[in-house]
Formats: sequence, structure tokens, C-alpha cells
Amino acid sequence: MKTKDMLEAADVKAIAAAAEAEAQKNNWPVTIAIVDDGGHLLWLQRMDGAAAISAHIAPAKAHTAALGRRESKIYEDVINQGRVSFLSAPLLQGMLEGGVPVMKNGQCIGAVGVSGVKSTEDAQIARAGIAALGL
Repeated sequence: MKTKDMLEAADVKAIAAAAEAEAQKNNWPVTIAIVDDGGHLLWLQRMDGAAAISAHIAPAKAHTAALGRRESKIYEDVINQGRVSFLSAPLLQGMLEGGVPVMKNGQCIGAVGVSGVKSTEDAQIARAGIAALGL
């Protein structure tokens, strides 16, 4: 039988705190979403001043990164390079930069999605959150 790493509550809180700190340091009002490896929501935080729609976009980005086991930007790039048929991919709604998988020993154990500022800044916040785990 194999064992599987997973995000625990303490991990989720550490990711959220580090992501929030990165956003606050830059005065970026965003929504931060953290999901498990199946894309199920574990954390959602809409910071003061974040647009209401960001509370839908951030979890979608995280979900896409978790299910795809890669950054959501990959899908955005594929579509921007002309493969628009990829928009019909099932269950992938957050095909915009800002979703980053949490990888441990080559396996995806969850993902962070951020929405509210430029997509590169969203991804920066997500990576800062994940960095708190020291993986």
C-alpha cells in the first residue's frame, strides 16, 4: 500500500498567511483560494477591496492548477497561441495565470489560486504562499 502526502490545516494556514503578507506588502487587494489535490476548496479569503468576481476566479484558478498538476498559466498560453478549442476542456474554468500547484516529492498535494491584480502578481502571491511550506 502506498502513502500519500496531503495538506493539513496547519499547512493551509501557513500558505494563507504568507500569501496574505505578500499581498499586503504590495498593497494588492486579492482573493486567495487554497484547494486540495482534487480541487476541493480548503480556504477562501477575500481581502478588503478585492473585487467580488475575484472570489469566483481565485478558486477556479486553484482548481485548474490542482487537477492539471501544473500552473494555470500553461492553459492560458495554449489558448493564446491559437488552440481555442481547449476552452471546451471539461472542469477547467480558471485557465488564467494565478493558479499554482503545491508539489511535494513530484506529487501535487493541492494548489493556490489568487485573483485581483495583474496575473503575474496573482501568481507571485500564490508562490509566496507555497514557499512558506519550504518544499
